Amino acid sequence: MPQVRPLPLVLALALTFGTVQPAFTADGVAGPYLAGRIASRVSDYDVAAEYFNRALLSDPNDAGLLENAMIAQIGRGAIDKALPMAQRLDDAGMSSQIGDLVILAALVRNGQFEAALDELDGGRTGGPLVDGLFRAWSLVGMGRMADATAAFDAVASNEGSRAFGLYHKALALAAVGDFEGADYIFSGEADGPLRATRRGVIAHAQILSQLERNGDAVELIDAIYAETGDPSFFALREELAAGKPVSFTVIRNPTDGLAEVFYTVASALNTEAADVNTLAFARLAEYLAPDQSESVLLCASILEAQGQFALANEAFNRISRNDPAYVAAELGRADALIAGDKADAAIEVLQQLSRDHADRSDIWAALGDTLRRQERFGEAADAYDKAVALFTEEDPAQWVIYYTRGIAYEREKEWPKAEADFRKALALNPDHPSVLNYLGYSYLEMNTNLDEAMAMIERALAGRPDSGAITDSLGWALYRLDRYDEAVGHMENAVELMPLDAVINDHLGDVYWAVGRKREAEFQWKRALSLEPATEEEAQRIRRKLEVGLDLVLKEEGAEPLKFTKNGQ
Repeated sequence: MPQVRPLPLVLALALTFGTVQPAFTADGVAGPYLAGRIASRVSDYDVAAEYFNRALLSDPNDAGLLENAMIAQIGRGAIDKALPMAQRLDDAGMSSQIGDLVILAALVRNGQFEAALDELDGGRTGGPLVDGLFRAWSLVGMGRMADATAAFDAVASNEGSRAFGLYHKALALAAVGDFEGADYIFSGEADGPLRATRRGVIAHAQILSQLERNGDAVELIDAIYAETGDPSFFALREELAAGKPVSFTVIRNPTDGLAEVFYTVASALNTEAADVNTLAFARLAEYLAPDQSESVLLCASILEAQGQFALANEAFNRISRNDPAYVAAELGRADALIAGDKADAAIEVLQQLSRDHADRSDIWAALGDTLRRQERFGEAADAYDKAVALFTEEDPAQWVIYYTRGIAYEREKEWPKAEADFRKALALNPDHPSVLNYLGYSYLEMNTNLDEAMAMIERALAGRPDSGAITDSLGWALYRLDRYDEAVGHMENAVELMPLDAVINDHLGDVYWAVGRKREAEFQWKRALSLEPATEEEAQRIRRKLEVGLDLVLKEEGAEPLKFTKNGQ
């Protein structure tokens, strides 16, 4: 029996949607229902909605069909189509938490805060955390700020939801102009520091600006940027550094506050799994504040994680060019296109983005990464060159661009440039296993600097002991150093870790041959061929080894012969 991992307290307080199973026997319902269920299981919300709607034509009052159809409509972002289904469930006396949330969200979207609060008092629920925050923001919408503050405090009194209550209380205070009170909470003076989220940092920076403390806001952003490297803070920082008063726009009204409730819960759930529950909260946040880009981006990222690349692209496309999140959206859209096997379209997106934002090294690096993965190594190196040219000071985080540019140069057979970049990456990040392994393995392939290569690979394996690729490198280093017997165990371990890798199986064959285990060597070479080597040149070399053996192949290549084998060759 599979074990169920319990959710953390905060997430358990939020909501887990259950689906009422429909009761039916009619053939006209069964087929579309089953098709809808299959589509739902793979998160194909458009197809699921279509089939559940077909099933409803035959049985329009079935509660299970209604809830399934409603969830599919929420998944595809059609809350207006989900609402009548939620109301029909309600009219039929069927309890549905997700239906309750849709109805509550529709009321506050229309400014009916008192009606929403009445519904909450009447038994509608989205779980304790959501209910508590929903109540507090509804009271804000009704102008009852003292009662709202008490409601936020009630949420914060529970240890599991303390941070949520404090965060939303601070936002509510700022929304009504009490910036001193909001800063008191955000600064940690009220009840300890809050976890620094991107939204929270932006809100606090705007609050500090309203208090004429732009310098403190810049320091806050600089501290977060130093930790995260998030370039989306650039525009806000520039305004603050210029001494401009920055308005508080994170929460403009109580409806925005309620959207933030859904966004907050979706963000918390998204650390657990990108499932329909998480997406439902993100979609409801988007429904209440469609112009708040963070919710749109969260929906897109969840859809991308679910493999729904078309829906993800629709979401990314909703971010306008003048939105500060536009670059992040376009980078996300490129990722979704790549994941959807549309690499050429992704490259076009990134090329256009690099033309529009030629001063952004992260965009050039993303273009370089995409070109490199498409094996367009020369173009990738050019893109990385532009990224590196924009560096104004040395930063340890830059190691990855030097490393990836080094790969592009190495594949273009520009070894001096590649070696210099790998060395630079190691200077910035001395013990990174990937860099140590790549440089060390490259030396092995060139049969040079073997002792240094061995030391690098041993350091890499110490940092990543379960890596099949690095274990292969160590075995191959021992082979290159003529320590064949020592190489066998490492190569066998590498194959266990990565059994479907053609190169590693080929290497094990060579090592077996070197110690006289020729039948096993031939078996590994045949296996390597069956795993489709990356190039025809590699495949032809394996075929030649099967024809004449490794010793003759080495002789034909003008390579050094094997030093020792058990059978005396």
